[in-house]
Amino acid sequence: MTDIDEPSRVRPATRAKREQILKAAVDIFGNKGSTNGTLADVAEQVGLTHAGVLHHFGSKQKLLLEVLAYRDETDVADLVEKHIPGGPELFLHLVRTAFANAHRPGIVQAYAVLSAESVTDDHPAREYFEERYVTLRREVNAAFRALCAQEGVTEPDVIHHASASILAVMDGLQLQWLLHPEVIELGEASEFAIRAIVNAVLRPGPELATYRRPD
Repeated sequence: MTDIDEPSRVRPATRAKREQILKAAVDIFGNKGSTNGTLADVAEQVGLTHAGVLHHFGSKQKLLLEVLAYRDETDVADLVEKHIPGGPELFLHLVRTAFANAHRPGIVQAYAVLSAESVTDDHPAREYFEERYVTLRREVNAAFRALCAQEGVTEPDVIHHASASILAVMDGLQLQWLLHPEVIELGEASEFAIRAIVNAVLRPGPELATYRRPD
């Protein structure tokens, strides 16, 4: 029986090697993409053979999915329950995550590349990202409802738009930051956007049409 089948029985040395492979895969897939990045590239970086990488992960597809799982684990590694918080605390967690991401460009790059590639036909990560966005939108929706109740605000019917917008702006800012890290401050820009969207739900301003100059 392989280490893949019995993760709870993985020896410390094997676990360390798996993490080394995952970190190499984050680097390779982040720089080359999932199509151009190969298991041979990953193997070379960690001093293994192609077969050695397969021994630990079984296939390139499984390694890709493990890279995404590894990224998720790092997001909650410092949390007591190893899960993102619910309620209004979720918004603060998203801001903290953005600041943390500014110090781990490799993981951010791999995520950006794989998420963009996932929209293509038969991509192995498509189901992961579909489920991820469905889950996150649901949890952000719930956080907005809890915040509205806490603030005594009537729950607006735009919460679903606000939830999708928060996720979109976080991913979009990550892309801009990867392209121009010397210009974009990932944590600060993400905090500004999340705060703006939350405030727009709690205290909506005038409709955009009112900003038009008269003819």
